[in-house]
Amino acid sequence: MKLATWNVNSLNVRLPHVMKWLEENPTDVLCIQETKLTDDKFPVTALETAGYQVAYTGQKTYNGVAIISKLPITDVVKNNPKFEDAQQRILAATIDGVRVVCAYVPNGQAVDSDKYQYKMAWLAAFHEWISEEAALHPQLAVVGDYNIAPEDRDVHDPAAWVGMVHVSPKEREALQRLLEIGLVDSFRLFEQPEKSYSWWDYRNLGFRLNKGLRIDHILLSDALRQRCTGCVIDRAPRKWEQPSDHAPVIATFS
Repeated sequence: MKLATWNVNSLNVRLPHVMKWLEENPTDVLCIQETKLTDDKFPVTALETAGYQVAYTGQKTYNGVAIISKLPITDVVKNNPKFEDAQQRILAATIDGVRVVCAYVPNGQAVDSDKYQYKMAWLAAFHEWISEEAALHPQLAVVGDYNIAPEDRDVHDPAAWVGMVHVSPKEREALQRLLEIGLVDSFRLFEQPEKSYSWWDYRNLGFRLNKGLRIDHILLSDALRQRCTGCVIDRAPRKWEQPSDHAPVIATFS
């Protein structure tokens, strides 16, 4: 099985990229974030014609998540039952015996903002729910755009980011709490190139100068960790015309 996550930053704009990437990179399950589409606008026909099943939950202009799969999708859950939220940020489904949770964690804006408080409350409720999911599903993958860089090595210039969202101690502690449930960061199971990032700002030549952050993650339960044979970041789509500011992250399993 090959499982990927990609914040596409508008599926309406990036659908040709998604279709091209799937054609060039046969993938069993692709979880996408920031679809920015209401459900009636989701490109079901295009994806089904290409041989995929889809599950999705979206809203106009912001947020939105989807799961695109070559395999049957069952037991779909939209949003976190532990957290009342109008924003469409979570989609869970069972695929080939694996419970897949696709998540778009709030950005947080700034550490002194209301949006940061929302992010921390969201993460606390997410931890509570994922703890229950982990108990129910030995094979669990919790993937998506976490908007958190776990360590300084996941940041192009740690000193420049001090005091900012994505790297604050509280955010990193929240991510660590998820790992303590029994999850593991699949990217760090393998030797990786230095300065490996999954997001680059559109401004100031961010991608060209590799001024990035690694904020897109595939977290795995122990049962899936034992099956995981690799995890990589595919920088290629970030070089395409009108790219998303994120790159896909892909894990493979025996």
